[in-house]
Amino acid sequence: MSPTPLISVALAILYQQGRFLLQLRDDIPTIIYPGQWGLFGGHLEGEETPTDGIQRELLEEIGHIPPQLDLWGCDRDERVMRYLFHGPLGLPVDSLVLGEGQDLALATLEDIVEGHCYSPRLGQERVLAALHRRLLLAFWQTSPKIQSQTI
Repeated sequence: MSPTPLISVALAILYQQGRFLLQLRDDIPTIIYPGQWGLFGGHLEGEETPTDGIQRELLEEIGHIPPQLDLWGCDRDERVMRYLFHGPLGLPVDSLVLGEGQDLALATLEDIVEGHCYSPRLGQERVLAALHRRLLLAFWQTSPKIQSQTI
């Protein structure tokens, strides 16, 4: 039997026209995946449910909670339980208010496969966090509707 995870997080896979919304994390060495692209979301607080947590995180990080946000699955390792939500991003990206991180962008499937994405704000390519890349590729492989939009 594996030990109980120490940390619970909720992450959002948001998509629009076959592309995926990513957050470029701050260049702070003490955070996980500094300066890398990843999914929006974060730690659950206290007795917060995963649904409440992802809604709070999205409101804090992009100023928007998509009206359709469904649990896709969970990903667990020895330290972290990740609740993965997905839903269409119904607003134009330029209407989102970035409340955390250095940038946000819609990444193509090619960007995700190659493991990097261009940051318009920084004017440079940055790497996609390996764990988030794995989760996005798994989501894409199990989502025929999304596959049809990206091909």
